[in-house]
Amino acid sequence: MISNMYIRGTQVNYYFVCKTKLWLFSHNITMEKEHELVKLGKLIHDSYYERDQKDVTIGPVAFDVIRKNDEIEIREVKKSGSFEKAHEYQLLYYIYYLNKLGIKAKGILSYPKQRKTIKVKMDSEKEKEIEKILSEIEEITKGKMPQPSYAKHCRKCAYFELCFA
Repeated sequence: MISNMYIRGTQVNYYFVCKTKLWLFSHNITMEKEHELVKLGKLIHDSYYERDQKDVTIGPVAFDVIRKNDEIEIREVKKSGSFEKAHEYQLLYYIYYLNKLGIKAKGILSYPKQRKTIKVKMDSEKEKEIEKILSEIEEITKGKMPQPSYAKHCRKCAYFELCFA
């Protein structure tokens, strides 16, 4: 078992979106439960894949949808593809996590509103990237809060007031 198996998928996602958001979330400063865009995403999540098992948690990892056919399929349901790379690596982390537990899985990103799905596969190069990202997440969260840097998506962020008030 590796030492960074406590990292959550949301942290991997935030690593790509915003290091300040990653740090705040990692220090239990969560602003999203009441945020309108997060509520919309949850509504979309709840409205699709009704016949599948949802919100399955294993350790620190919570899967949106899990399906077992010939092999385990984990699916991340997202509102939009705005942060597709962040979504992909969040799902890659889930596959990595399950692999470390001895469970083989494949992943699918779903954007129901766009009627788009993307298959996500782990390979040795991506596994090395995930391990590097996990190490960097540990370093970021151990240190001081990174200075916020404004991007166009910041206005829609639940943490906007903390960073730019």
